[in-house]
Amino acid sequence: MDAPASAADTIESTIADHLRVVEAFRTACAGTIEAIADSCIESVRNGGKVCWFGNGGSAADAQHFAAEFVVRFVRNRRALPSIAFTTDTSILTACANDFGYDDVFARQVEGLCRPGDVVVGISTSGTSKNVVRGLEAARAIDGITTVAFTGETGARCAELADHALCVPSPVTARVQECHLIAGHAICDLAEAALA
Repeated sequence: MDAPASAADTIESTIADHLRVVEAFRTACAGTIEAIADSCIESVRNGGKVCWFGNGGSAADAQHFAAEFVVRFVRNRRALPSIAFTTDTSILTACANDFGYDDVFARQVEGLCRPGDVVVGISTSGTSKNVVRGLEAARAIDGITTVAFTGETGARCAELADHALCVPSPVTARVQECHLIAGHAICDLAEAALA
């Protein structure tokens, strides 16, 4: 039986893997990040908004990115319209109770999204049923741009997206780390263009 890795070995391995994935991500996804940012900028310029949703860590990312649009990323400027569908506990619990958890995002897309909006579903696996249904609901509304933040296979979420950001890794932590980089880049580009 192998001896357990030391803390130093675990830290070194984690950072090395992060750097390897980020380099592959930069090469594979820079153009997609720019296209997503352009869609967000066009939406806001034309009176639309950017809507985000996901589960667990992806829910936290959705809230993080919406906050940076509305409040600020690095520049003081007007608020940019954005919302995370993970924050209203009354809507989430009522929908989960009355229709099922799989519909918690689709119901909000149906009620709150309009043509010209950008809808971003975040799922590291690309298979989260409620994220898939949210993207399906967005595709049913003409004029909405759909975006998927996902992992290397993309799965069903990528199939539903006008712009699929597929991080080239099967490791959830690495995918989430790259989602954060992408979200920050999108916020920075949108803020620079719209400030």
